[in-house]
Amino acid sequence: MNELGEITDKIVQLLQYDPVSPLIFSSGLFLFLFGGFTFFYQFMRREVMLRIVYVTLFSLYFYYKTSGFFFLLLIAVSVSDFLIGKGIARSDRQGLRKGLLALSVALDIGLLVYFKYTNFFIGIVNGLSGHHWLDFQNIFLPVGISFFVFQSISYTADIYRRRIEPLGMWTDYIFFLSFFPQLVAGPIVRARDFIPQIRQNPLTVTREMFGTGIFLILSGLFKKAIISDYISLNFVDRVFDDPLLYSGFENLMGLYGYALQIYCDFSGYSDMAIGIALLLGFHFNKNFDSPYKSATITEFWRRWHISLSSWLKDYLYISLGGNRKGHLRTYLNLIVTMLLGGLWHGAAWRFVLWGGWHGASLAVHKWFMAHVPGFKAQGADMPRWRRIIGIVVTFHVVCFGWIMFRASDLQTARNMLSQIFTDFKPELIPQVVSGYAAVMGLMAVGYLLHLMPVRSELWAQRTVTESPLPVKVVTIAVLVWAVMLIKSAEIQPFIYFQF
Repeated sequence: MNELGEITDKIVQLLQYDPVSPLIFSSGLFLFLFGGFTFFYQFMRREVMLRIVYVTLFSLYFYYKTSGFFFLLLIAVSVSDFLIGKGIARSDRQGLRKGLLALSVALDIGLLVYFKYTNFFIGIVNGLSGHHWLDFQNIFLPVGISFFVFQSISYTADIYRRRIEPLGMWTDYIFFLSFFPQLVAGPIVRARDFIPQIRQNPLTVTREMFGTGIFLILSGLFKKAIISDYISLNFVDRVFDDPLLYSGFENLMGLYGYALQIYCDFSGYSDMAIGIALLLGFHFNKNFDSPYKSATITEFWRRWHISLSSWLKDYLYISLGGNRKGHLRTYLNLIVTMLLGGLWHGAAWRFVLWGGWHGASLAVHKWFMAHVPGFKAQGADMPRWRRIIGIVVTFHVVCFGWIMFRASDLQTARNMLSQIFTDFKPELIPQVVSGYAAVMGLMAVGYLLHLMPVRSELWAQRTVTESPLPVKVVTIAVLVWAVMLIKSAEIQPFIYFQF
């Protein structure tokens, strides 16, 4: 009886939401659940409706394990935008179509504002008034709300623009909105890219898709669990917690470490999401394309978080007028778009400043391209020497922005910059490098892998794809062993979970 009770307790624990330990791709629990999920999934290649229901239920369970009963919020958004999308498509009256689209945007953004920005606006009101008129609220932020809200808005907006037809069945829409590989941290999947794949029959996973999926999952796990988590816990977090305790060189290394950490963390999640989707027979677009190879800030935003930058361009920047209303309006549109993009990342002034920094940098670069001969949008159009200089300059422009993004407050950001420029202490470099040998080694490996030519990455991907199944199994086992060897006692959530 005791054994039966223990088994029952474990099953209940498996099914319950644990706010302290949300379900993430790099956890052992997810690998266990995903193994069981795929076992039954493989028998549904030709059972379209059964497959849709099965995947949707698992996706909702996955979201429940990350945000509890807020999975009901996801269902509510899917119902409202599914019905609004049908209404937009059925109407020939432009005013009604605009009104329905405005309703969709108001409902979706309204939810986002309430859950994510209520306390931010309360702080602004109290600060401007000089009185504590409003009390801060204890509001839980559902994981990934920013992602599925943007994804849902793109659906109704594309119907309004007559780029897609509305789905006939709500089950298809909830499948699209809740598909678990990209649900909580992107990439932001467009309806016109994903919807045609939902009812493929039979569902096909080719050998190339399977091999590429395995490669991307391994790549993402390596980036997240080995590089990002290790350098974060053992160096980066310590420096950002109190920059004044460290020399300027250590602060600079901490900044370079964070640039690598956030790239490996977020692109690692994207790699795993794209890889898992491939194993299930679905294709996502690339979300990162070696962004620190960018020779201009414009090129950086074509390579960094591509699904978000393209969303901001298509649904915000172009809606504001894009570059169709003169140079000054173009620069203003860029800055406004990036300010709102910064605010999308978090309800704090540091994110707004980060967005403003990138908006201003984009505007300055666009001005130089318009007025100074030789300035190009991307490094491929530059001579080699100018491209190298551009990569170095762009990287440090981005790193300056990362200080605002990561620092807990503006004073911490000022302290870090002060240490870098006034207390560098180059004589401590050998001591710091030897004292943090493992961290510096992983940072070197991370940047070297990042800067490798595309052909090297394609060779590695092809090697994994074409290797026999036993070799894939051994590779996975070795990587999992390495993760278990160096991981911290607690699972580190992905940085973009908070957005």
